[in-house]
Amino acid sequence: MLDRRLERLERELMLVARCSVLTPRDRKGHGTAAQEGGEPPEPAAAAEARTEPCTPTRLDRSGYLLLSRLDAEGAMSIGQLADALQLDVSTVNRQTGALLRAGLVERIPDPDGGLARKLRVTAQGADRMAAERTCRQTDLSRLLESWPPEDVARLEDVLTRFNREVERQEGRAWPREPGEAGRPPE
Repeated sequence: MLDRRLERLERELMLVARCSVLTPRDRKGHGTAAQEGGEPPEPAAAAEARTEPCTPTRLDRSGYLLLSRLDAEGAMSIGQLADALQLDVSTVNRQTGALLRAGLVERIPDPDGGLARKLRVTAQGADRMAAERTCRQTDLSRLLESWPPEDVARLEDVLTRFNREVERQEGRAWPREPGEAGRPPE
């Protein structure tokens, strides 16, 4: 029955969104929740397998998303970021404020001569984003290590297709590399 399938699919998407492997949580700047006792500690084998680049303070979900968007699209105003991410300007202002204070983004004059100042990723921000991406890919690799390669490829294709459909319906495409997996938007 389609309704039951949609119930299960909605539940699984909710569970993916809370997945700490993909989105580590930071509790008031004291490291991830797992490091602070907010979640059960990792099994010893998993903790030992963690590579060195994943031990510094991790970027939270909003920081990683904002840096990724700025990296993919280039300098953007707070209004442009809010529109691209479908968030309130006040929310993006608060989130980018944290990135500014951390030195991960900087305000610059609009390269196109507009009045609004824009934000761009700093060298430090690019380094932190690259380290976070490596951590997330390492965590995913560990999570999927028992999966056959064709299942990993199928998961990538289906998620890409799903995200492209969301982007098409919302009219907000995420910048992608040419030839990226999945079907192109229609």
